[in-house]
Parts: sequence; C-alpha cells; structure tokens
Amino acid sequence: MGDWFEKQRRELLQIIEKFTLEDGTHDTQVPGLRLIRTSELSEPVYSVYEPSLCIVAQGSKVVMLGQEVYHYDPSSYLTASAHLPITGQVMEASRETPYLSLQILFDMNQILDIMQASGEAIRAKSEASRGLKVSRMQDTLLDAVLRLVKLIETPQDIPVLAPYVIREIIYRVLQNENNASLKQFAVIGSHAQRIAGVVERLNRDFAQPLRIDELAAEARMSASSLYDYFKEVTGMSPIQFQKHIRLQEARRLIFSRSINAAEAAFQVGYESPSHFSREYARMFGLPPVRDVRRLRSYLVDGITVSE
Repeated sequence: MGDWFEKQRRELLQIIEKFTLEDGTHDTQVPGLRLIRTSELSEPVYSVYEPSLCIVAQGSKVVMLGQEVYHYDPSSYLTASAHLPITGQVMEASRETPYLSLQILFDMNQILDIMQASGEAIRAKSEASRGLKVSRMQDTLLDAVLRLVKLIETPQDIPVLAPYVIREIIYRVLQNENNASLKQFAVIGSHAQRIAGVVERLNRDFAQPLRIDELAAEARMSASSLYDYFKEVTGMSPIQFQKHIRLQEARRLIFSRSINAAEAAFQVGYESPSHFSREYARMFGLPPVRDVRRLRSYLVDGITVSE
C-alpha cells in the first residue's frame, strides 16, 4: 500500500478513535454505521453478522464461519451477504494501539437499485457462494468510506450526503470481481436469495424443530438441493447452523438474564438439558455455569468484547 493509502487510513483511524472513547461497539448518527474499539486481545466472540461491510483501520481480526477461517486487517475488508453465526477474535490490539474498525450495514434493495442504475441485467441464476468474503482493499473504496465516516463530524450533512456515499461504497464493493456473487443474494428467485431466506427463517425460528422438507418447499428446492446450496452459502448444514444459533442465544440468556442452564435449554428448543450441556461445552469449551462464570470474571477485570 502506498503513501496515499496510509494517509487515508490514518485519517480514518483518528476519527474512529475520536468517537470511540471506550471499548465496545458504538452506533453513530449515520444510519447503519457502527464504530468498534477494543484495547485488548479478545476472547472469541460469538455473534451473528448481518449483511454488511467490515473494515479495519488498525489491528486485525479473525472470523470463523463453520470450520473456515477469515483474516482481515487494514489491507483487506470483509463482506457478509446473509445473517451468519460467526466466531470473531481480535488478534492485534493494545491500550496504546487499540483495534479500531467499522461496520456498514446494507440491505439487498440497495444492491438491486445499484444494479438497475448500472444497466446490469438482473437475472436469477442457479448458483450460490459463501456468504462471507475477504477482499483486498482498494483506494476508491477507502476514499468513499473515509468520506462517510467524516460525516460524523458534520451531522447536519448526514441526511443529504450519507445516502449517496453509502450508495457509492456499495457500488465499489460490487465492482470488485471477488464480490460479484453478492449480487445474486439480491436477485429475487435466485438460489442465493432463496437460501438467504432460509437463513433468515432459521435465525428467527431457531427454537422450532428443524423440518428440512418444509424449508425446501419454502425455498422451492428439493431437500438435497437445499442441503447442498445451504452448505455452500453458510459452510454448515442446516442442523449445524441451527445448533450455532441456539447455543449462542442460550449463552446470551444465561449471561444477561441470570437464568439457569436448563431453563435456557428449553427456551432455545432443547428437550434434554444434559444434551444441551454437552453441546454447549463442545462449542464454548466449558459447561454453561463455568463458562458464564469465566465470562463475568473477564468483565470484572475490565476486559470487553466487541463485534
């Protein structure tokens, strides 16, 4: 990366640092723009990525989707095309040089609008690709992102200028050949768009029994096609995906509401508390009670987690 890129990156991280005085995820007045700061190496953080663009100004992060690992830093960026359960971990951060990043949420209507404005033929295709991508950062994209973040300093300009800059950012992302498949998640009737619909349903109805035939009928696919395309997009089978969502929600319930493990298990759809505890320990490394006790000890010690 050249001098111009480094100058832009430094200006970006200075603004993020200015508006994130404490560690954590900070919403801004710019719709869909979040700023993230972490001053220490994080424990693995389990969350669900929304369709979004994630950019690092300082530090680096690793994200796991299923068994796949995605690493990104200031020279790259990550795009998420669907609501996906991930495990994220900040790999470079300190009090002196905190991890600083941003996330820009987008929706598929914005992508369709840009495709139409570009005169691109909108055709549903029988293809689907992984819902996470890491791409090399480009000067034109960084320039647009910096202009969006700078609007935080002039909030009176946000209603007029932010929609146009966000539109440019999405356009720049779609220009990258690595993100060409992102367009199919926006095209109604495409295999990618239908799988995204199944993903949304599993995120919403995770506590309900998993009925593959019903999901396949809703997606207008055979059960075998649903399985294959779902795994192509998410890196997991539908049942593995549901398990991730259930366990993440159970962990949140136990931690934030102080309910016991058995009650959390029933709320997220498990019929057997012992089965739940085994799967919980397999995913998070410890049984529920010990895991939550460890999480609380990290908070007491001042260690925070981030998106």
